[in-house]
Amino acid sequence: MHSQARRLNGLSEKIIGAAIVVHRALGPGLLEAPYEECLCHELEKLGLRFERQKPLPLVYGNVKLACAYRMDLVVENSIVVEVKAVTRMERVHEAQLISYLKISGLHLGLLVNFNVRNLSGQGIVRKVNEFPE
Repeated sequence: MHSQARRLNGLSEKIIGAAIVVHRALGPGLLEAPYEECLCHELEKLGLRFERQKPLPLVYGNVKLACAYRMDLVVENSIVVEVKAVTRMERVHEAQLISYLKISGLHLGLLVNFNVRNLSGQGIVRKVNEFPE
């Protein structure tokens, strides 16, 4: 496996582990903001760098839409993490993450829905955009 792929896989495992810690402590039923805040706290404890609500400009032809989107978290300039607290994950949520990956040029994204009984079984979707070999 390529070293970048190994790095991304290891990083995603740490992020998922942090999300599980948050979910065990808080359980389902809150809004997205507290989950995001607590996840950031856990990422800090792991020594991971991240940006919150990172603007994602969209270029359309020769027009740059400065703040077309905001990504919930970008961890280590490598992985997009979208935090959800929804009754059911919809295709639109996955499409949103895939779009963020394509527009940003990043290779890996995690969709984390904290509003589930078992986070590791139902609440995490991993999406790949041209994963390095």
